[in-house]
Amino acid sequence: MWYQTKASEILGIQYPILQGPFGGNLSSVELVSTVSNAGGLGGYGAYTLSPQEIIEIDQRIKAATNKPYNVNLWVSDTDAADGTVSDEQFKQAQILFKPYFDELGIGLPEKPAPFKSRFENQVEVILHQKPPVFSFMFGVPSADVLEQCRKLGIKTIGAATTLDEAIYLENAGVDLIIASGFEAGGHRPSFLAPAESSTIGTFVLVQLIKEKVKTPVIAAGGIANGKAVAAALVLGADAVQIGTAFLATDESNATAIHKQMLFSDAAKYTTLSRAFTGRLGRGITSRIANELVNKEKGFLPFPLQTQFISHLRKAAIEQEKWDMILFWGGQIAPVLKHKKAGELMISILEETTACFNQLRA
Repeated sequence: MWYQTKASEILGIQYPILQGPFGGNLSSVELVSTVSNAGGLGGYGAYTLSPQEIIEIDQRIKAATNKPYNVNLWVSDTDAADGTVSDEQFKQAQILFKPYFDELGIGLPEKPAPFKSRFENQVEVILHQKPPVFSFMFGVPSADVLEQCRKLGIKTIGAATTLDEAIYLENAGVDLIIASGFEAGGHRPSFLAPAESSTIGTFVLVQLIKEKVKTPVIAAGGIANGKAVAAALVLGADAVQIGTAFLATDESNATAIHKQMLFSDAAKYTTLSRAFTGRLGRGITSRIANELVNKEKGFLPFPLQTQFISHLRKAAIEQEKWDMILFWGGQIAPVLKHKKAGELMISILEETTACFNQLRA
């Protein structure tokens, strides 16, 4: 059967369908368990959580499913030297964004406190809690961490946006590699070259990686139904990761307006922008993203930009100024049909099976 792949065997799942692990409080235990209990691999984005919060979430997931699941972290969680920026650089950001704060009738925030990387402490918790699968992006954990994962039986998944990154991940010894195409919603997880120069489409990237890399590949980006799953598998992928379609379901922790936007006509237009977090990410096109194209020098580095913009985002939500918010979403959003994660899984499996039956006919 089509679902009996290297990836499903390695991960111990029935179907090689992974739910994208959303960061920024968009993941939910309910979504993870729904996907895992349906035979796929649910995923929880934990990069913003404290070690104690990760422990609590992991315990809740274990209580909700006895099937494999994935916890995701960011290897590189700051672009700010020493965790901060100069007063001059912060002043530039204030000047650039002041018109938007003025429009919302709120004052400019103070300079964010220096950010300290949390990754090492978060990884300690991963090794202690032993989730079945540990995925990561924006780099590769140390050889020691990967070795400990192997000893503990934790399967590892790294994200690549280029062939070079996939080769780097294979040399590091990860169990599976995500081929993250530029169609995908959310952040571009590039780590060897700037994200702007790492914009390869999913199906091209899968083929490039399959030519040079033996590690099983997971296709991600632009996949929301069984036809795309079948296409990815035919091209050589061993699994797929689906983000936007699951983000739009009732079970995700996205806000009601976020889900509404993903099903609206606005979802036809998406943009890659650094304006909202300091790192390049794809979401439904917003006025701020459009107006600040080529003004990236005025942005703060990640995650200081996120903290800075959080004040503006909060006010924009309260005032329902939706064109001032970046709602994460991929290019595939206009084809979304399902609002229940369980129904989405069933539809994907039925459609993929039908596609392979047609190929054999």
